[in-house]
Amino acid sequence: MKRILLLFLLLGALSFTAANTDGQTYPSPDWKKAAPTKYGYDAEKLGEVRRYIVDSMYTTGCMVIVGGESIFEYGSLTRISYIASCRKSILAMIIGKYVENGTIDLSLTMADLDIDDIGGLLPIEKEATIGHLVTARSGVYHDASNSGDDAERRPPRGSKQPGEYYLYNNWDFNVAGAIFEQLTDRNIYEILQDDIAIPIGMQDYELANQKKGGNLSISKFPPYHFYFSTRDMARLGYLMLRNGLWKEEQVISADWAKVITSVVTPKHEMNAISSSRDMFEYGYMWWLFNVDDEPALKGAYTAWGAMGQYITVIPALDMVIAHKTDAVYDRKTTFEQYYTLLRMVINSKNQ
Repeated sequence: MKRILLLFLLLGALSFTAANTDGQTYPSPDWKKAAPTKYGYDAEKLGEVRRYIVDSMYTTGCMVIVGGESIFEYGSLTRISYIASCRKSILAMIIGKYVENGTIDLSLTMADLDIDDIGGLLPIEKEATIGHLVTARSGVYHDASNSGDDAERRPPRGSKQPGEYYLYNNWDFNVAGAIFEQLTDRNIYEILQDDIAIPIGMQDYELANQKKGGNLSISKFPPYHFYFSTRDMARLGYLMLRNGLWKEEQVISADWAKVITSVVTPKHEMNAISSSRDMFEYGYMWWLFNVDDEPALKGAYTAWGAMGQYITVIPALDMVIAHKTDAVYDRKTTFEQYYTLLRMVINSKNQ
């Protein structure tokens, strides 16, 4: 009888949702589901969200986390696929530890680091710093090894001083990843595993799934794509929502979490390639909402990847939304569709 009781207690310990000393709830090991009404959300309105996804989007996985619990789920939460440019926001998260301990000095220039590329960088481009790269203000307009940026908006090479001008430019982000590996002398995927995936209990992260890509005949710096599940994307967003704290461990310093989600490029300086970008400002590889018609989005921010990858953090609602599509299906969910979904979720909260 005692053995049965001990087994019951052990199983219970493995399945409950943990709360740390400040009262916040964390998944342990999996996300606990909660009725939407527990947090003041209308189940019927969330049903309309589900119908909108089915009728209008190519969503393959979606989770809405409120108060550390899942109040809405759609599709596969465990399927692994690439998260496109959300990777940049993940780099912003993991780089902080190494900036703070002195391993990475954001003021180092491309010249200091002996960074060059196919065909050579211009002297003015070699004056760009790591800090300029991770805020998309380098002034380096060399072709990147992959598409998916605002290359068609690039000014002529050498026409902008480093730091002067914002441009969403994959060359910056790819080189930032390469410099991260150069200065830490470690693989970016291993660092993510050790510094974040293991501490926050990411359930589906495997090194074998991670791979770089790009056309290295254009630029020698490849993109460092990550491959995640939807439920692990939600963990990353929840870590940011909790200012880098996971249970009892400060996985990312609260100061760094604030730095990377603070405005570097204000709205009026954004070089928007589409109207959907008009509602954003930019931090350290995170998109920061700046909209007048939705008060709940004040202080909200998102990672954003092509074809419908999003990790959206909404502090005003204690909410994280993880959304993804699978690139193998070659079906794109637009930002306008995602923003409609986002507004529907927000408006499902009872007034």
